[in-house]
Amino acid sequence: MILIVRGRSISRGKGTGRLMVSQAPISFLSGVDPETGIVVEKGHPLEGRSIAGTVLVFPFGKGSTVGSYVIYALAKNGHAPAAIVNAEAEAIIATGAIIANIPMIDRPEVPIDSLIDGMVATVDGDNGVLEYTQG
Repeated sequence: MILIVRGRSISRGKGTGRLMVSQAPISFLSGVDPETGIVVEKGHPLEGRSIAGTVLVFPFGKGSTVGSYVIYALAKNGHAPAAIVNAEAEAIIATGAIIANIPMIDRPEVPIDSLIDGMVATVDGDNGVLEYTQG
């Protein structure tokens, strides 16, 4: 069954990948290696995993405004997520997604913890929609 979840559009475009869901916020500055796309923040639930090509789902960003540039560097290095979904976008992540041309939505009409790691999903940042197959 295909499920459609509406949210608020932050960054335009469409991106498809496997969901990578974290209940913890992400700091891109010193939390994600821009050369590899691997989460390096010690103790983070996604530590050691690559975000490259995923639909990255997390509540919100944290840390320095330089995080926006790290997201841009991830895109230039070919290791960015295919799309981003936040419970609530803030300026660091939104700016990074926009300058890196990564589709992004926030405020999905379902809690982010109801999304399951590994399911294939598409984010339509033009229309503020997350689409995925369940079951």
